[in-house]
Amino acid sequence: MLDYLKKTLGILVLTAGLAGNAIPAVAQNAADINNQFQQWLAKDLWPEAQRIGVRADTFNAAFAGVKPNLDLPDLIVPGAKKKVPKKQRQAEFRSPSAYFAENIIGGVISGGKQRFSKYSSVLKQVERQTGVPGRIILAIWGRESAFGNAKIPYNAFEVLGTKAFMASRKDYFRGEVLAALQMVEKKNVSINAMRGSWAGALGQPQFMPTSYLAHARDFDGDRVPDIWNSVPDTLGSIGGYLADKGWIKGRDWGFEVNLPNSISCALEGPDQGQKIDDWAKMGIIRVNGKPFPSHELRGEGYLMLPAGWFGPAFIVTPNFFVIKEYNKSDLYALFVGHAGDRIQFGGSAFSGNWGKVGGMYRSDVAKIQRGLEGLGYDVGGADGLPGFKTRRSIGDWQQKNGLAAKCFPEPNLIAKF
Repeated sequence: MLDYLKKTLGILVLTAGLAGNAIPAVAQNAADINNQFQQWLAKDLWPEAQRIGVRADTFNAAFAGVKPNLDLPDLIVPGAKKKVPKKQRQAEFRSPSAYFAENIIGGVISGGKQRFSKYSSVLKQVERQTGVPGRIILAIWGRESAFGNAKIPYNAFEVLGTKAFMASRKDYFRGEVLAALQMVEKKNVSINAMRGSWAGALGQPQFMPTSYLAHARDFDGDRVPDIWNSVPDTLGSIGGYLADKGWIKGRDWGFEVNLPNSISCALEGPDQGQKIDDWAKMGIIRVNGKPFPSHELRGEGYLMLPAGWFGPAFIVTPNFFVIKEYNKSDLYALFVGHAGDRIQFGGSAFSGNWGKVGGMYRSDVAKIQRGLEGLGYDVGGADGLPGFKTRRSIGDWQQKNGLAAKCFPEPNLIAKF
């Protein structure tokens, strides 16, 4: 079998063999990396694929002519050490004001309004089965692939294979490339259909392969969830994903609020929740002046300050964190919830303004995080991404050191750590 794979994949055998996941010394050029990649395919990935039921002809066809794509982000040259990147490529972790620019969110809202009526019967069917409102599904569809109009240019096996071989999270991508092979082997997905993004996300809902296997739905009746070409399957799969992740039927995602100055930004986070009625008793009110819906008052809510005191404030529900299962960014979940509301109910931009934050280098944020970790704070990992644990840790440290608690990384904090 190994000889057959070598012949089919054009593998060039190096004098130094591979043992398990071990990789030879640092490669000098693309040809060296490709040689190591081909050996890794044959000696490492193929045996595991075979163990989970992937046939040789499926494996060979998936990787025929595939070489590592060295233009992908977050790759580590074999033998090099992992570092936190200096810059952040993903828009969800950059400046909030740019992320919520009206020309960006407006396109999702206008496109969603058009499709809210056009696909109303499918959306109602999906909501009946999953509990997820159509407006949320449309907002995700619009954000992920411009309602199916965005180009999906990459060979998924090239991207996933490259990242499984040499990405900073190669163990994660190893699971994804194996799942992609199972999609072809067991779910009747054509290899030619396996197109995705630079991150390996597939089709109109931008599912990773493991998500496809676990959550994709057939809503057009042909028994194969087609997330590339079928609108019903795309909408049903997005709704199914959120339902499987715990969407609570009948609850909203959250509300923009005004905070009294007495409220500490260090109270943020899903582990510091309390009844929405209790937040209201602390003086927190909705920006539109309306009371919180009566059916929400006894439900748990959480303070959310995605830019600390430099941006709008929110009380969010557990459904906010279900949306975050789709994308780990707080800004992404806010975008989806806010765009969804405006698709169905109208309205305008957030009341609160976004300050000039979010432009720091990711490596600088990681330095602040490491400093806080050294003081015993749980920042959620020194990854350079200012999640709620980092934000509230900064606020708590600022309070304890006699500073105004702002709860967001600032350039003047770098020297302090």
